[in-house]
Amino acid sequence: MSSEQQFRQYIDTIRQQIASKSKLADHWEKLAAAVEELELTYEEMQTQLEAAEVIEERLVEQNQQICDKYQYFYNLFQFAPIPYLVTDANGLILEANQAIADLLHVPQPYLAGKPLVLYVAEADRSAFRSCLNRLSSSTPHSDAYNSDNSNNSNNSDSSDNPIWQITLRPRRGEPIRAEVTVVVNRDGTGSIQTLQIGVYTFSQSQPLAAPAVVSQPLAVAGVTAPSLPQALDGLQVLIVDDEADAREFITAVLESHGVRVTAVATAAAALEVLEHCRPDVLVSDIRMPDEDGYSLIRKVRALEAQTGWHISAAALTAYLAEDREKALTAGFEAHLHKLAQPTELIEMVARLAEQSRAEQSRAEQSRAEQSRE
Repeated sequence: MSSEQQFRQYIDTIRQQIASKSKLADHWEKLAAAVEELELTYEEMQTQLEAAEVIEERLVEQNQQICDKYQYFYNLFQFAPIPYLVTDANGLILEANQAIADLLHVPQPYLAGKPLVLYVAEADRSAFRSCLNRLSSSTPHSDAYNSDNSNNSNNSDSSDNPIWQITLRPRRGEPIRAEVTVVVNRDGTGSIQTLQIGVYTFSQSQPLAAPAVVSQPLAVAGVTAPSLPQALDGLQVLIVDDEADAREFITAVLESHGVRVTAVATAAAALEVLEHCRPDVLVSDIRMPDEDGYSLIRKVRALEAQTGWHISAAALTAYLAEDREKALTAGFEAHLHKLAQPTELIEMVARLAEQSRAEQSRAEQSRAEQSRE
């Protein structure tokens, strides 16, 4: 028996029970009317339920169509013969297809979350950062971002899409000269959401009539160096990590913000560097085979006691169970996991740099007061 038949049988039973009660005869009309209204309400609910089922079927169908289209375009992106990637406004890779992974000799899943500048030749990095900064600071045409487009989250102004020449540095092999086409996607306020970047090596396309010099491939009139937070302006950082990939990644993240980086693989090499220069911040791995970070920081603090200067230091670890208190007790002033976001690394280094400068200022003030006495 269907639910509708059960409901109607229930209504009939109520009617029979009401009719059998003589003392309710005077109220029969009111009760009968209430039962009729209840039955009408049920019929309306059934109609709405049927309409909802039709809408649900359409939504399921539309969702499947959207999924099919997404898969179609995703496959076009993934298996396109042209190296292609998507980054944020700072050049941090959000998506990368197989062609760019093959070009750079890097596993495709490894690219997401890495700064693109990591794979740009060192001679081109400064100009590359300047061009990214120019895109972020440029003002799009107002007619492309009027009120009619205020709800469009993926606006793109054709005049805002430059073509650069650049030298890429794959993980293995020789540097690659390429032409980079950048499509800038902005939101309704004109802020950059993503950069869609296509890479054409000169074996795939003809070079421009007057190709840029390799050492200055991105020199563009009006491009200025990116403005840096005061805490990072002119900052020198010493990186110590026995893993080459980790050194390269940290170096690329810091250099993308204008920091000058010296990267070494051992504690012994770090101590040798400190004999000749005084970096503002030390960032050291904890677990290293020959001499770990705890031993390094103890020697650094002992060296400071002899020389009278201080370097702010942070500990890096790939182990979630690493004791943060142990690192701080050993002499580090900050602690960060290697899986932390690049922004966390930048914020930590900037904070340590401020601490280092504040301590240096206090030390100079103390020496000045002593000299006056």
